[in-house]
Amino acid sequence: MYDFLHELLMDRGGGVLFTCFSPFHLCWIAVTLVVAGLLRTRKDIAEGILNLTVGLYALDFFLMPLAYGYIDIEKLPFHVCTAMCLMCFFSRYSPRLAKYRQSFVLLGFLSNLVYLVYPAGVMWHRVSPFSYRVIQTLLFHALMTVYGFVVLWENPPRPGRRELVVLTAMTAWAWLGNWVYNGTSEGYDHFFNWFFVVRDPFYLLPEAIAPWIMPPVNILIFFAAEHLICALLRRLRK
Repeated sequence: MYDFLHELLMDRGGGVLFTCFSPFHLCWIAVTLVVAGLLRTRKDIAEGILNLTVGLYALDFFLMPLAYGYIDIEKLPFHVCTAMCLMCFFSRYSPRLAKYRQSFVLLGFLSNLVYLVYPAGVMWHRVSPFSYRVIQTLLFHALMTVYGFVVLWENPPRPGRRELVVLTAMTAWAWLGNWVYNGTSEGYDHFFNWFFVVRDPFYLLPEAIAPWIMPPVNILIFFAAEHLICALLRRLRK
C-alpha cells in the first residue's frame, strides 16, 4: 500500500513543470476568483469551507510521509497562511479570540491571495503541475481565499487596533518559529524565514540588519495592504 500511495503522491519532474503564471496556474487563479464571486453572498457555507480547509491541512501531515518520505516542518503553522487558517478555526470556540476573528479572516484572506498569485514555495521544487505538492498547496490557498472573500464581503472591516494586534502577534509567533527551528546540528541544516521576519523576500537587505528591519516593515506593509483590500471590497459592493 505504501508503494502504491508513494507512487501516486510523489513529486513528478520532467516534462511540463509548474511555473508562475503558466496556463495551469492562471486557471487556478481564475477558477478561485470566479468561485469566490459566485459564493460572495453565501455566508452560510463559509464555516463548511473553513472546516474543509482545516481538514485538508491536517490530512497533509499524514500524507507528506507517503508523498515525500518525510514530514516537511516548513508546513508547521508559522506561515501566516496556515496560522490564520487555524486562528479562524479556533476563534469560533474561544470568547477571547472571537473579537479578533474578523482580523484573522482579513489577514488570512490577504496572505493566501498573495501566495495563490505568487506560490514561490511550489515553484522552487520544480515539479509537475499535477503533483500532490502543487495541487494540495494551491487548493489550500484557494479555499482560504474563497473563505475570506465570502466572510469579508458582507461587512469589510476598517483596519485599526485589532488588526495591528493580530499582525504584531503573528510577527512574534513567526519570530519564535524561526528562532527555534533555524540552525545546523548533527545533520540538521535548514533556514526558515517564516513571515519574512529574518530576511526580506528578495534578500536585498544585508543579513546583519534584516532581522531588525523586517518585523516592523512587515507590519506596516500588511496593515497598509489590509486598508487597500477593504477599500476595494467596499468599492466593489457599491
